[in-house]
Amino acid sequence: MNRMHSPDRSRIDAELTRRALFGRGAAGLGIAALSGLLAGDSAGPNRAHADGLPEPTAPGQPQPGLPHSPPSAKRVVYLFQNGAPTHVDLFDYKPKLREWQGKQLPAELLGDKRFSTMTGGQQDKPALGEVTEFKQHGDSGAWVSSFLPRIAEIADELCFVKSMHTEAVNHAPAITFFLTGSEMPGRPSMGSWLTYGLGNLAKDLPEFVVMTSRDQEASCGQIFYDFYWGSGFLPTRYQGVQFRGIGDPVLYIANPDGISRSMRRGILDDLAKLNSMRLDLLGDPEIATRISQYEMAYQMQASVPELIDLSDEPQHILDRYGPDVKRQGSFAYNCLIARRLIERDVRFVQLMHAGWDQHRNLNTQLQIQCRDTDAPSAALVQDLKERGLLDDTLVIWGGEFGRTPFLQGKMEETETWGRDHHPYGFTIWMAGGGIRPGISYGATDEFGFNAIENRVHVHDFQATVLHLLGIDHERLTHRFQGRQFRLTDVHGQVVQDILA
Repeated sequence: MNRMHSPDRSRIDAELTRRALFGRGAAGLGIAALSGLLAGDSAGPNRAHADGLPEPTAPGQPQPGLPHSPPSAKRVVYLFQNGAPTHVDLFDYKPKLREWQGKQLPAELLGDKRFSTMTGGQQDKPALGEVTEFKQHGDSGAWVSSFLPRIAEIADELCFVKSMHTEAVNHAPAITFFLTGSEMPGRPSMGSWLTYGLGNLAKDLPEFVVMTSRDQEASCGQIFYDFYWGSGFLPTRYQGVQFRGIGDPVLYIANPDGISRSMRRGILDDLAKLNSMRLDLLGDPEIATRISQYEMAYQMQASVPELIDLSDEPQHILDRYGPDVKRQGSFAYNCLIARRLIERDVRFVQLMHAGWDQHRNLNTQLQIQCRDTDAPSAALVQDLKERGLLDDTLVIWGGEFGRTPFLQGKMEETETWGRDHHPYGFTIWMAGGGIRPGISYGATDEFGFNAIENRVHVHDFQATVLHLLGIDHERLTHRFQGRQFRLTDVHGQVVQDILA
């Protein structure tokens, strides 16, 4: 019975042989096709690169032909204020708002302008004057709020750009637009573009470091999305490395128990050989990233503990940054670490501090935010200048948009006064790195509503930052999905008048 129902052995062998033939053939063709696609992907940047020269394979090296021009800045510290600081209360003094307090703003200003849903159903939009006091400071006569006394002291070092305008009216798209040039996630961030184009200066620290902080009151629920410092379609070795606000700044760089540093070195050397063989076979740029990141983790085992050891900081420097300077994860601590990173030649340091979203707590939370960020921001600029680093380090301070010159809420309910999101005119400031100090550039109208003089769009700002680092924003491109991409999309003009 068994013999009658047993299949012919030679037939099984033949079937297996055919299956093996087609399976192996398909696998071979698949590997060949995959290798071709990967080779095409890696060739994409070559074709897309400025001057038509091939992209270097050595991690951390600048792209051929870069910088395009002599740079004014080598490094950047971006103090990004999530939630949008209110320009009309901090930097953009508008006496007209005080005159019109409680009166409806002119209809021609409001028009069909978009705001967030917070005021979507609010019919009245009464003017609200500054909730702080303004004074002029320095030889430049810059108007700065009484809530920012330390920034006021360094007004002559700063360039206030008072005519910024953007397109998004909600936080995440607006932040993404500032940092990547697109409101949609998926594009490389500014730090990624810079490190991709210029390579790294530091040998034992990442070229792009990110730190986040928030107000202790947790007054807003904004999230720090990873794509704010992501590399998008660039190889992932160009994405920002986030330093944590609690515990070890970077996870997984410490050796496991029982593993010595020399043993770790041997393991990494063997892994590098295996990964190099795989890279030669497949041409996948992510394998090159893996090799370089393993090596960077090894270097950081020594560099990071030394970086965060503040025992060598003089007391007067610690005092300058404020009482929170030793609390890991605070904005003050992050600003001091940023200076130490800049000293060690990290290319791009991105600090993000949330809590500026004052829809219903303007009369309370604004002062708290200013207190927490004023001294550290000013101390960073002063510290860099005293150490001779400000000349070639660009410092940027600002949020994703401004706040409305009209009141969100009811005039009689002062405890819940607020301001809505406002993309049509707002202020940022910049210092060092080839920026003209002691000037205020551009202007909004008499209500602080629209940018009307020397208007600066987000793409203009990005083009200017790249220019300061020696990059022509139209020439630093990367080919992806059949088209050339750049930080400034198809827009942007360098703002020549703010260059030193």
